[in-house]
Amino acid sequence: MAIKILSTKDVHTNGIKLIVYGASGSGKTRLGATAPNPIYISAEKGLLSLAHMDIPYVEISNLQDVQQAYKYCASSDHQTIVLDSLSEITTTVLDEWRNKLIMDSNTGKIDVRQAYGKVAESMGAEIRKFRDLDGKNVVFIAKEKKITDDQGNVTGYEAYMPGQVLPFDLPYLVDEFLCLQISRKGERFLQTESDFKRICKDRSGQLNNPENPNLTDIFEKIKNAKSPVDGTK
Repeated sequence: MAIKILSTKDVHTNGIKLIVYGASGSGKTRLGATAPNPIYISAEKGLLSLAHMDIPYVEISNLQDVQQAYKYCASSDHQTIVLDSLSEITTTVLDEWRNKLIMDSNTGKIDVRQAYGKVAESMGAEIRKFRDLDGKNVVFIAKEKKITDDQGNVTGYEAYMPGQVLPFDLPYLVDEFLCLQISRKGERFLQTESDFKRICKDRSGQLNNPENPNLTDIFEKIKNAKSPVDGTK
């Protein structure tokens, strides 16, 4: 097969892929609605904050729903796919695998590590399929988890995935790994650079730290990139 030579200047035509994590109540679901022409894939039953808007969504109750949602979204006219939340969707698939393995077991019991392994394999594949969708923006929303030391002191925060399924891989799956926070003044903002408590990254080099929580504006900044803000990214 002949080699096809591509240009890095065209990479943004494949869509922006990012992960946003944050604490409960920080406004992650509403943030997704600021993206252009979104459709939600949801397992949270927590879309009440969007009730005043007319945004389509697909409800997830098992792995097959995730796969069918992917097929629909891949061929739809929606510019942005919002998975809200990746944490809850993975939990739903984990429960499905637990129940299936228990039913297949002669003893009615399973080693829970079997279920985690199945979820890591199946959800890992689905996440990468969404990430690799050409021409679509994909926003993966994740819950935030506290990291504690042996004494129970909070030492940092990370994107939460149940049973430690894929948590350490998440920052490497996408170019933009952001954290939605609320300031002491009650203002929401997106952290785009890592500090001693949270891992964040902006591989485009076009985002300020912090950024206003508007995904349409953020996508435009990245797509209109001329040169990195500085030479460190």
